[in-house]
Amino acid sequence: MRLTPRSPRRAPAHLVPAAAALTLLLSAAPALAKCGGSFSNFLKGVKSEAVSKGHAPATVDRFLASARQDSKTLKADRAQGVFKMAFTDFSRRVISQGRLNKGQANAKNYAQTLRRAEANYGVPAGVLLAFWALETDYGAVQGNFNTLNSLLTLSHDCRRPELFRPQIFAALELYERGDFSPANTKGAWAGEIGMVQMLPEDILTNGVDGDGDGKVSLKTSAPDALLSGAKMVQTLGWRKGEPWLQEVTLPSNLDWSKTGLTTTMKVSDWAKQGVKPRSGSLGPSNLQASVLLPQGRKGPAFLAYPNFNVYFEWNQSFVYVTTAAYFATRLSGAPVYNAGNPDPALSDGQMKSLQKKLANRGYDVGKIDGILGAKTRAAVQKEQSRLGLPADAWPTKDLLNRL
Repeated sequence: MRLTPRSPRRAPAHLVPAAAALTLLLSAAPALAKCGGSFSNFLKGVKSEAVSKGHAPATVDRFLASARQDSKTLKADRAQGVFKMAFTDFSRRVISQGRLNKGQANAKNYAQTLRRAEANYGVPAGVLLAFWALETDYGAVQGNFNTLNSLLTLSHDCRRPELFRPQIFAALELYERGDFSPANTKGAWAGEIGMVQMLPEDILTNGVDGDGDGKVSLKTSAPDALLSGAKMVQTLGWRKGEPWLQEVTLPSNLDWSKTGLTTTMKVSDWAKQGVKPRSGSLGPSNLQASVLLPQGRKGPAFLAYPNFNVYFEWNQSFVYVTTAAYFATRLSGAPVYNAGNPDPALSDGQMKSLQKKLANRGYDVGKIDGILGAKTRAAVQKEQSRLGLPADAWPTKDLLNRL
C-alpha cells in the first residue's frame, strides 16, 4: 500500500480561463474548509474546487451523488498494528511457501509481460511479483472499500488531507474518461485500486494498456497492472540493472554505528571492512550502499543499494519495505535469510515507554505509537553510542532500563 503524495494535476489548458474566472467569483464567498467540519459542507467545498478546476457542475454532481462518509475507513486507518511486528515475524507471516510457489508460476505465465516490463522500465520480474503478492495476493484480495468514499473520508479527516484530497479530483478525471464508477469502484481502505494497488493520480500518470485492449484495467488485467506498476516504480527513481537488497555476513568487530540507512559507503569500502555476500557476489564496487540490520547485529544483515530507497516511495513502513525487497530477492533466486538470534523485541508498551524517554531527552521520534520507525531507530543508535553499547539501532530491554 503506497502512501506517497503526488503533485496536484492542472486543469486542461482550454478550461483555464473559465476556471480562473470562477476562482475569482468564489474568492468573494466565504472560504470552505479543506478538511473537518460537517461532511455536507466539506462536499460543497470539494464540488466548488472541482468546478474551479474546469469540471462541469453537472458532472461533479453525478460524481458525488453517492458520496458517503465511511467509518470503516477511519477504523482501518487507525489500526495498522501489523507494522509493529519485527521483521522476521512479519516476513515469515507474509512470505509463505504458497506465495513463493504462485510467484514462480506467475513468472512463467506472464514471462513475456515481465520481460517487457524490465526492457521498457528496468524493473526486474521479482520486484513486480513481490509487490503483486504482498499488495493483493496476486490479485485475489483487492479490497472491498468504496474508493470514492474512502478518499472523501480520509480527505475530510484532518490527519493527511494533503495526500488524499488530490486523489478525489484524479478519480473525477478517471470518471470522465469512463474508467471509474463512483458507486461501484472498490479497493483498499486508503483509495488504492487494482492488483498492485495504485492511487488514482498514479493511474492517470503511469497507467499502461498492457494487453492491448485500449483500456487500462488494473483490477482485471495482470499485464495492465504489471506494466503500470513497473512504469510507476521507474518514475519513483528505480535504476535499471542495479541490485536493491542483498543478504550479507558481517565481522564481529564492525563499527555498528555506521550501520543503518543514514550511512552509505562504496561497496568496495564495505568489503574492506569484512562485509561479505552470503551468496553470489557483492554489487558493483563503486555503488553506494548501507548495511541494514532490521533486528540489530544478532539478526539478519543486508546490504541496501540505492534502489532500496524506491520502496519507501511506495510505502513508509520499514518492516513492510524490507520484507517486500527481501521477497523480491527470494523470487529472484536468493536463499532464505539467516535469522540469527536477535534480542527479543520490546512489547508495544515498552516501545512506547522507550519513545517517551527518548523524546524527553530531546529526540524527535515522531508520534509515540510503539512503531520502530526511522526516527526512533536513529535516536536509539545515538543513545547506544552515548552509553557505550553496540550501536546497531535495535532497542533492547537493557537499553530501556539504562534510560
